[in-house]
Amino acid sequence: MKKTITILALFITSLFYSQSQSITGKWKTIDDETGDAKSIIEIYEKSGKIYGKVIEILDKNHKKDLCQNCEGEDANKPILGLTVVKGLSKDGEEYNSGKILDPKNGKVYKCLMVLENTNKLKVRGYIGFSLLGRTQYWHRVK
Repeated sequence: MKKTITILALFITSLFYSQSQSITGKWKTIDDETGDAKSIIEIYEKSGKIYGKVIEILDKNHKKDLCQNCEGEDANKPILGLTVVKGLSKDGEEYNSGKILDPKNGKVYKCLMVLENTNKLKVRGYIGFSLLGRTQYWHRVK
């Protein structure tokens, strides 16, 4: 009986641990140039891929901004509600092979995300090689 309870407890613990290690959820974005908190992004999974949508803009002066420099389907759309992370795939400990949109300049970059710990996400946007890019650290919102 004790052995069964121990195995059950380990199984339940591992389930909670694996759920807490997911990048899905709400994240506060931090500008890598100014250090200011900018928005809340909700990261979710759809058809086996990872996406992220702007669900809150923290600066009241920018709540109604449009993605003026964006192209294609995102052109002149409100940033609030815009999907900025598109099509990432899990590859070991990182998520890659997708894109990230910078609504500030309208540019789309290749994207790499790594969960640093349960509450800190490393987000790297780059062109070509991952050495040529910028890194932000986003913080989980509870």
